[in-house]
Amino acid sequence: MNHLATHSAETLAARKAYYDRIGADSMTPLWEVLGALVPPEPRSPAVPHRWSYADVRAQVMEAGTLISAAEAERRVLILENPGLRGQSCITQSLYAGLQLILPGEVAPAHRHTQSALRLVLDGEGAYTAVNGERVTMRRGDFIITPAWTWHEHGNLGSEPVVWLDGLDIPLVRFLDAGFAEKAGERSQGVERPEGDALARYGNNMQPMDEEQRAGDPTRLFIYPFAQTRAALLAISHGMPDAHLGFKQRFVNPATGGSPMPTMGTFAQRLPAGFSTRPYRCTDGTVHVCLEGGGEAEINGQTHGFEERDVFVVPSWHTLRLRARADSILFSYSDRPVQKALGLWREERL
Repeated sequence: MNHLATHSAETLAARKAYYDRIGADSMTPLWEVLGALVPPEPRSPAVPHRWSYADVRAQVMEAGTLISAAEAERRVLILENPGLRGQSCITQSLYAGLQLILPGEVAPAHRHTQSALRLVLDGEGAYTAVNGERVTMRRGDFIITPAWTWHEHGNLGSEPVVWLDGLDIPLVRFLDAGFAEKAGERSQGVERPEGDALARYGNNMQPMDEEQRAGDPTRLFIYPFAQTRAALLAISHGMPDAHLGFKQRFVNPATGGSPMPTMGTFAQRLPAGFSTRPYRCTDGTVHVCLEGGGEAEINGQTHGFEERDVFVVPSWHTLRLRARADSILFSYSDRPVQKALGLWREERL
């Protein structure tokens, strides 16, 4: 029985009149919304969803006929969660989009307080420049543009290049902490040769005078897929973790923490025929299939996935993965923020 039915019409009318009066003073009763504000468990408005790259690729390419990279500044199709349409986000705290750059184009230099990652999906010949160092973008590479660093993208090759953008835009927007600045020139000058950051920070060494704090973004902004894949293959012996398969997290090599303070990034290998046990956690997570294919069962609903597909698992949704073939998945979430605030939880079922 509805609890409201136990009260008289006079009581309900008095309450409504009271709510209307205090509303004029910009107040509202907690007891009317307490269950929604402090739920017994997370109830995300985001919903599970998969974007088939094979299905959307033509639409991404069509954008290249309608607007230039220079005019758009960033030619991106945002992956909007169907439960959060109009909010430019894939979870309540994360953004995702598919960016296209055509041969000969340059997406002009700018910087912003939002942290960004790039995961190369399709094509060769493009580059990203971060604070004066260019890095060639190869399929599967995970590239970072840390907060407030100058960056641009260009394509010196002969074919279109597409990558997944992942940013903490919704989180920064929630905090009202977003700033952006355009560079005076379209492109940065080259200050260091390609590979400099990888040599300085990616070989278990760092400069003598380098001191990084736990929350600082990594100076290593390129994590080549060739190295990631080799590492996953090298640890794929014995029994995989029943809930995760062979899964690793990317780190800032100078601190052991997340490469970005607001977004955690992960890579996992699932052997052919392997199925994970049910698992859920409070960080809504964006997954990308880099190799192989299979099925993601999310709260009992099955989503098949192939190479280059993107799918999202909202907070506290139960996930089971089944690999049809040897598979490698990349994923990112807001786990570092949740852990820093003491909010993160997981459940291995």
